[in-house]
Amino acid sequence: MLKIIISGGQTGADRAALDVAIKFNIEHGGWIPKGRRTEKGPLPMKYQLNEMDTSDYRERTRQNIIDSHGTVIISRGKLTGGSMLTRSFAKDAGRPNCYLDLLKTDEFESAIILKSFIMENEIQILNVAGPRLSHHPGIYMDVKTILETMLYLIFMDTRQDQLFKEHIPTGLIKEDFPQTTEEAVDLICEDLPLKTKTFIAKLEDHDIHMLYFTMLEYVRRRTGFDMENKKLFKDCFDGMEDDRCTIEDAVMQILKLLKQYLEKDHILRMVK
Repeated sequence: MLKIIISGGQTGADRAALDVAIKFNIEHGGWIPKGRRTEKGPLPMKYQLNEMDTSDYRERTRQNIIDSHGTVIISRGKLTGGSMLTRSFAKDAGRPNCYLDLLKTDEFESAIILKSFIMENEIQILNVAGPRLSHHPGIYMDVKTILETMLYLIFMDTRQDQLFKEHIPTGLIKEDFPQTTEEAVDLICEDLPLKTKTFIAKLEDHDIHMLYFTMLEYVRRRTGFDMENKKLFKDCFDGMEDDRCTIEDAVMQILKLLKQYLEKDHILRMVK
């Protein structure tokens, strides 16, 4: 049901929402003040947001509410500043809104509430809002955890995991752990039968979550991430200086590279 995630591009909650969308190949967007203004300078161009004609944050906030089917605000404690304004705008516009106070609910419970909010209101375009990083230093990881857990709950609820059970290798406990992403892709390809490789190659990009949630534990184990394979982890994010990257993010990087590799090899082979 959820097809697009939008936000205002600010540090903290907004940025976490965009990063989750990019990670899972979910379309993302939203409006940002003129000059791609954030508290840490212009928003990087990898985030595909529309630039307003004004530098007023309030107008950006209002437009994102109008352009979405519903807004979730994630924070800790009483809403203040832009978060409080977001909820006020949503109520005035008559748009569904959901406030998750992490002082009252933990991340997992919040994910359950958010999933219900999305399903009950048939939300395809979700606007995510919350405090900036300077106001709540831990809000980025909070929002990232909640959104990823919510996607997992939707995945399990629709029983998509059943489609992949026959494709997951089992009993592979080795210590020839790869040191680069290229080695990781080669190693996983050796494990997978032709049927599975073809299945992955034909998978739509927006269905990458099915691959991720099903193969997450297998890839963690097979690549040595559970044994702190730091060389591979570093190679997954070569050139990216972001200490918020996790092992799970590294797994997704490898799976995306695996899919790209198989698309070139196995789709062409089927055409021939």
